[in-house]
Amino acid sequence: MAIIGKDIERAIEVLKVGDVIGLPTETVYGLAGNAYNTEAITKIFTVKNRPTFDPLIVHTSSLERVNEFVKEIPVQAQLLAEHFMPGPLTLLLPKKDVISDLVTSGLETVAVRIPNHPLALELLQKLDFPLAAPSANPFGYISPTSAQHVANQLGDKIKYILEGGECKVGIESSIIGFFDGEIVILRKGGLAIEEIESIVGKVRIEEHSSSNPKAPGMLKSHYAPRTQLLVAGESFLVEEEVFNIGYLGYDKYHPSIPHENQLLLSPSGNLNEAAKNLFAYMRLLDARGFEKIYTELLPEKGLGRAINDRIKRATTQE
Repeated sequence: MAIIGKDIERAIEVLKVGDVIGLPTETVYGLAGNAYNTEAITKIFTVKNRPTFDPLIVHTSSLERVNEFVKEIPVQAQLLAEHFMPGPLTLLLPKKDVISDLVTSGLETVAVRIPNHPLALELLQKLDFPLAAPSANPFGYISPTSAQHVANQLGDKIKYILEGGECKVGIESSIIGFFDGEIVILRKGGLAIEEIESIVGKVRIEEHSSSNPKAPGMLKSHYAPRTQLLVAGESFLVEEEVFNIGYLGYDKYHPSIPHENQLLLSPSGNLNEAAKNLFAYMRLLDARGFEKIYTELLPEKGLGRAINDRIKRATTQE
C-alpha cells in the first residue's frame, strides 16, 4: 500500500528509478513520472488504465526550464505565462525530440504546466527532469483533490504519495493552444476565460473530442462517479423515492429532497469555492450508495464555465 508523507527525498528516489508517485498541485493530485523515461510513462498509462491516445501534461518548475523540451514559446504564450505561471494554466507548445511520442500521443505539441504548489515546486526544482502527470485516479473517474483520494483508488499500485493538503483550486488547469495566430481554449479549467481574455483578447473555445484529442482532458466522457449523475432541469420533479436520491447543489437546497442527502458546493454562491469542492463532494455523494445523484449547472461565468464542463462530461454516457 502506498505511503503518504512529505519526504521529498523519498519521492525523488522513487522517481529516479522510473517509478511513479502521487503529486500534489493546486488543481488536482497528479500521477507523476519522469517525462524523459519511457518506462515511467508506460507505468502512468498502465496504473490509470488510460488510453494512450489521450496525451499527458508535462510539469516543470520554471519557464526557463520549459525551453529544455519545447522548440519555441510564441509571444502570446510568453505573455500568458508571465501573468499566470505558476498557476492553473497549461500551454500547448511544439515539442523537442527529448519528449517521446508516447507522452504526446504522437502529436508534435506537448502540454506544459508550472504548478502553483510549494511542495510540487520544491520537488521539481530538485529534479533534473520534468514530470508527466495526469490526474491520479482511474481513467474516467472523479479527479482526486487530496492525498487520501489517491491512496483510496491507486494505493495498491504506487509506492509513495506526497502529502500536500487539499487542492486550493480543485479542478484541472485550463489548456490553451496556438494555431495560425489564433488562441484556442482546448480545456476550460482553473483559470477563468475572462482572466485569459483580459491579457490576450478574444479567444476561441474548442469543445471536447470523443477520440484523438488535441490536448489532455478533452474526452467527451470523463470525471464521472460510479453512481449515475443527472442534471436536474428547471422543471425537475422527483418521481423516485427521495430517500435514495442524492443532490449536489450550488447554493440552495432542493426542496423535494431531504437535506441530509444533499451537499452544497458554495452556500454563499462563490464560484471559486464551488470549484474547490466539486470533485470532493461528488466523491462523498458517490460513496453514499444512492440510486442516482442529481446536480445543477452553475452560472456560465468565471469558473462556473469549467465546473459546468466537468458536470456535463460526468453525466455523458458513451
